[in-house]
Amino acid sequence: MGANAQTSVPLFTAGEVLTAANQNLSAGTGVPVFATTVTRDAAFGGSGEKVLAEGQLAYIEADNVVQYYDGAAWATVGPASAGALTLISATTIGSAVSSVTVSDAFSATYDNYMINVSGGVASTAQNVALQLGATTAGYYMGGFRVAYGVGSVVGLATNNGSNFARAMTVSANSLNNIIYLFSPNLAKRTTMTSMVGVADTGDNAQWHAGFLDDATQYTAFTLSCGGTLTGGTIRVYGFANS
Repeated sequence: MGANAQTSVPLFTAGEVLTAANQNLSAGTGVPVFATTVTRDAAFGGSGEKVLAEGQLAYIEADNVVQYYDGAAWATVGPASAGALTLISATTIGSAVSSVTVSDAFSATYDNYMINVSGGVASTAQNVALQLGATTAGYYMGGFRVAYGVGSVVGLATNNGSNFARAMTVSANSLNNIIYLFSPNLAKRTTMTSMVGVADTGDNAQWHAGFLDDATQYTAFTLSCGGTLTGGTIRVYGFANS
């Protein structure tokens, strides 16, 4: 149990003398600190304690989270590492643009990331390339596509390319993709996987994977295409390291 942890939330009465210990307890953090949810629950409603009511805050040492009471149950405001998957940024795609750069996407806080693109449309069926930073060489990528109508499989490859050429496939009916990036901000090779089901009856589903042959620590990426993209949002999520 840490130095700020307490086992009750006192309720003071009229005329009662407040001691230095009383004042220091609340001044230490401004929010009651408990070792576990068990000690939190035991701290309210007893003799000389506050009645638990809506709006009450608490910090739980065992989970490193701040919680609030909504009148019926405790809910989490957010941990130091806010869950397994944390939204880092949301970038709106403009109107009829051929490229979008997302800055400050990667940092030392997370090793691995998910990029979700959704909500917009493309001018035509086309591939969208992913470039890390300003690097224009050393991209290796393999994949395949399966046609909806006949189930035929076609292999696809990029050998020392200028970008991850098929990170996404989009159309006038579909701008929905997920890209996973591993170690983009670490001093090692960045690897990637992506998948999409193009939302057109005569089209296909695609899966790709590859790596960038360098050890640069990247913070930004760019999505670009031969046609244009309109609307939608590029969301970057970080996977918690622990």
